[in-house]
Amino acid sequence: MIVTYIQPIIFIVLLAVVTFFAVKYYGRVARNIKMGKPKKIKGNLKSMILLALGQKKMFRKPLPAFLHLFVYLAFVVTQIELIEIIVDGITGKHRLFMPYLGGFYTFLISFIEFLSLGALIATIFFLYRRNVMKVKRFQQPEMTGWPKLDANIILIAEIFLVCFIFMMNGSDMALQAKGDPHYAQTGSFLFSQMLVGPLQGLSASTLIIMERIGWWGHILIVFGFILYLPFSKHFHIFLAFPNSYFLEETPQGEMENMPEITNEVRLMLDPSAATNTDAPPPEKFGASDITDLTWKNLLDAYSCTECGRCTDACPANQTGKKLSPRKVMMDVRDRADELGKFKSNNKEHTDGKALLSDEYISKEEIMACTTCNACVTECPVSINPLNIILELRRNLILEKADSPEEWNLMFTNIENNMAPWQFNPMDRDKWVNDLLNEESEN
Repeated sequence: MIVTYIQPIIFIVLLAVVTFFAVKYYGRVARNIKMGKPKKIKGNLKSMILLALGQKKMFRKPLPAFLHLFVYLAFVVTQIELIEIIVDGITGKHRLFMPYLGGFYTFLISFIEFLSLGALIATIFFLYRRNVMKVKRFQQPEMTGWPKLDANIILIAEIFLVCFIFMMNGSDMALQAKGDPHYAQTGSFLFSQMLVGPLQGLSASTLIIMERIGWWGHILIVFGFILYLPFSKHFHIFLAFPNSYFLEETPQGEMENMPEITNEVRLMLDPSAATNTDAPPPEKFGASDITDLTWKNLLDAYSCTECGRCTDACPANQTGKKLSPRKVMMDVRDRADELGKFKSNNKEHTDGKALLSDEYISKEEIMACTTCNACVTECPVSINPLNIILELRRNLILEKADSPEEWNLMFTNIENNMAPWQFNPMDRDKWVNDLLNEESEN
């Protein structure tokens, strides 16, 4: 009887502690994203449904996409069972939803078991790909150390989670077969019913212990997962939805002009066509740190799955150059975490570091970019590393005047001749006039 009352108390205390730290950790990420500059973006529900919910881009590689779908659906659908477990934990009841759902409850748990088994197979395959097959895109320099450990931790935790689910359901059904009054008849679950025979030889007390281990093991891994997510690349499970919802609907490859530069060009070509002639000069060109980027850039970074499809498709990376679009996003996220911790101590000044530096993203990396847009095209949730690279490169050139000699020659020609080539712009169409003259003579 005492145990009956102690378990709900322990669960409620544990739930309160997890909720407290979850609010703290998730709030910290939200504050970090808000360090970016404001930008108005119209939400797009269709893109969220197709990219985050429908995983449209994942199916460019069918096998891993199909396996990932099992993991994803298992995560989504098991939230229904998780709600029941939380209610059961608070009330001290067991399978509280069963009397209200009847036969649909049996179908629902069976469907969850089907997805869970698929997720288990997929997880083992993903572990094999990363650690035995050593798929090339998972072996890049930025994937050593913590990123590799992070992926393996989640995959191993997923295996334990599924095992606890079947331990809980299997021992539960064995107790139902013994007629234990606390374990009401639920009908036969899809896979757990296969465990009843092997478990029937165990005593009721042993089965109850197994069921409790499965129940507590399941919820403890879920609680640990909730607290772990803000420190993991698996945060994309949640952030993929808002990130794809706020997808910018610009044509692929279109670069956003800098208003200040556009205005200067208009002044040069036609003073009467310029706008905001009395506007103050900009404080900064481009971006040297995360506070110069927009909140959407930072949301992109926290939504990164570290799958490496962007880097795998990058022509610069394929030819041995240092650029890795995935590393760019990881560096932005790491820098946001670092600066966020610094600013959380109420320090208004900077910490003396910058995103555009050898410590994070170097000049060599951003200058290797061909702006081909392959990274954006390949990303499952349409993260845009190119936009960040362009802003860093603009700062490097416009603020620090640090550009290759070939570029400087082109800039000079554009300034003097309004063309990248070193000749009078009035002569550009001279060949057309010559051709017309020849035709008229003939």
